[in-house]
Amino acid sequence: MNLLIPNLGSTSLKYQILEMPSEKVLDRGRIERVRDYGEAIAQIGTTGISVDAVAFKAVHAGPQYRGTFVIDDGVIGALEEFLPAAPAHNAIYLDAIRAFRAALPGIPLVAAFETEFHASIPPCAGLYGVPAEWRAEGVRKYGFHGASHQYVAERCAAMLGGQTRLVSCHLGGSSSICAVDRGRSIDTTMGFSPQSGLENATRHGDLDAFAVLFMMDRHGWSAAEVRSQLAKDGGLAGLSGIAGGDVRDLEQAAVAGNTRAAEALQVFVYQVKKTLGAYAAAMGGLDRGAKGR
Repeated sequence: MNLLIPNLGSTSLKYQILEMPSEKVLDRGRIERVRDYGEAIAQIGTTGISVDAVAFKAVHAGPQYRGTFVIDDGVIGALEEFLPAAPAHNAIYLDAIRAFRAALPGIPLVAAFETEFHASIPPCAGLYGVPAEWRAEGVRKYGFHGASHQYVAERCAAMLGGQTRLVSCHLGGSSSICAVDRGRSIDTTMGFSPQSGLENATRHGDLDAFAVLFMMDRHGWSAAEVRSQLAKDGGLAGLSGIAGGDVRDLEQAAVAGNTRAAEALQVFVYQVKKTLGAYAAAMGGLDRGAKGR
């Protein structure tokens, strides 16, 4: 079986075609400055290689889809339902799914959701103190970057001779940390949406919900306006005043004397350090190896 695996970014499309189960790479490519996924997908050259299925690393479709599923109308409907919770991510995948459906009619599309690895988080770490009606509608901690944290856990187990208690750090433009207890996620910094936890490049991290309501009431902002501000102008960009919030740009600015950039980096480092300690405490310590705990 040959799998086409696209990696979708906000402005880029990377892909590989893998022969399974050998995982032999038959083709790969990268398309930059994507504005229309239909046009970008048309540029994928399979050079005569047959494609049996397309597999996506999808993000957020709520409580019913925390695993791997063949994409049907139900999956698409759930991605649309949770679009407000992950606007930057779900919008891209919805566009791409529709484009692949049109480009490869009859070829199965499969979604492996980022939230699957975190389905093991216990209620004490996953529940929010909100009205029961909210929880009934899916408001709880889901966690993201699941494939990355699972890979780290598996690689560490292979290198250390067995499963351990560890803290996995996925740090970059989009950042999260995960407490992994012997291969199982027991807590993670991202919650109901990717808009929580650590500061990201342009997305805020943990934020008191009443601060949002306070600003909405004061300025008469709509939910759409606030969603855009917090997703595009928050995080390290909001703290530093540097568009894009790229840490490399912040480091250069801090060296040049930009105090806001230096402060933003200090906020981020503090959050990481605090979370490492908290997760070590939650697991009763960390392990040096599978045998030498």
